[in-house]
Amino acid sequence: MEEDGPNESPELPDEGETDYKARVEDLEKELQYAKAEIANIVQRSSRDRSEALKYGSSSLAKRLIPSIDLLSRAIDSAEADDGSDSVIEGVRLTLDGLRDSLESEGITMIESLGEPFDPTCMEAIATIPCPEEHEPGNVVEVIESGYMLHDRVLRASRVIVAEGDS
Repeated sequence: MEEDGPNESPELPDEGETDYKARVEDLEKELQYAKAEIANIVQRSSRDRSEALKYGSSSLAKRLIPSIDLLSRAIDSAEADDGSDSVIEGVRLTLDGLRDSLESEGITMIESLGEPFDPTCMEAIATIPCPEEHEPGNVVEVIESGYMLHDRVLRASRVIVAEGDS
């Protein structure tokens, strides 16, 4: 038995040592992956927080935009019917104030009239034969103005487009 004891004894620590080294390497890899995942989570939450601050006013804007449309129509109607100048001016000042407030929050109107049709921010509700003064594929009439919040479309412009290839 003495012969077996000394021969086996040196081999056991070597095998155990390799197992420990492999286990330590595995744990170091897991730790590296965990650190990378934590860095990704921190970066993602920072981006989400930044976007929440940047686009947080979109709900308010979506509720105000229809009011702007109604005020615009009121001005158009009053001007067509030779309405009272003071009513027209009051509505115009209110409309300008609302637009200025929205612009200060990063909300801008999409300029569509006369522009080439852009499906990313415009909705074509009709097409008409191309009038001489317009290019084919361009917007000839805006039914409802569209609005952007920074680089996001809040509401697409509803437009009529001249038929033809753009």
